[in-house]
Amino acid sequence: MAFLKTLGFIALAATASALPQGYWPTATTSAVSTTTPSASASGSASASASPTSSTGSGINIVNNMDQDIYIWSTSDSTSGMQTLSSGGGTYTESWRTNSDGGGISIKMATSESEDSVLQFEYTKGDDTLWWDLSSINLASDSLFISSGFAVTTDDSSCSSATCSAGDTDCADSYQQSDDVDTFSCSTSAAFTLNLG
Repeated sequence: MAFLKTLGFIALAATASALPQGYWPTATTSAVSTTTPSASASGSASASASPTSSTGSGINIVNNMDQDIYIWSTSDSTSGMQTLSSGGGTYTESWRTNSDGGGISIKMATSESEDSVLQFEYTKGDDTLWWDLSSINLASDSLFISSGFAVTTDDSSCSSATCSAGDTDCADSYQQSDDVDTFSCSTSAAFTLNLG
């Protein structure tokens, strides 16, 4: 069963840019990570640029760059764009499932267009979270590449992923649809994705 989930998730990574837009019932953006069940676009630059971690299980994305970042969380229905303020704005999403059985893709861009996006993709099983980073739809001159990005977790048994500043062919992020860069972890883990 886990093998089938892995295969399905690898296929998802290859077609993530074709996923329909989704909703985010537990997502928030703010200068301080919260677990409020409603979405908010109140990012702020007043937070420290040092790494933070999410509370509970889910993903906390921290914008350490000098420009605003735009985020869409996609599944099987349409979502609105969220803005993470430069210099420490955060976005938090608790793990959720896609009603059509597919995965979730959190798309991040440096403009309000989805033409060049970095993606954090995941599929939540009963006890296992399958996840990856994808640069397949990310332009080689993207600010994400020149600034670097990294995923850490509060569970020492889980993998982390780091793409150093300037690494246009990062081994920890999908570059091609046939790459094998999917990781697994407990669904109880809290992740932090630092941008820049």
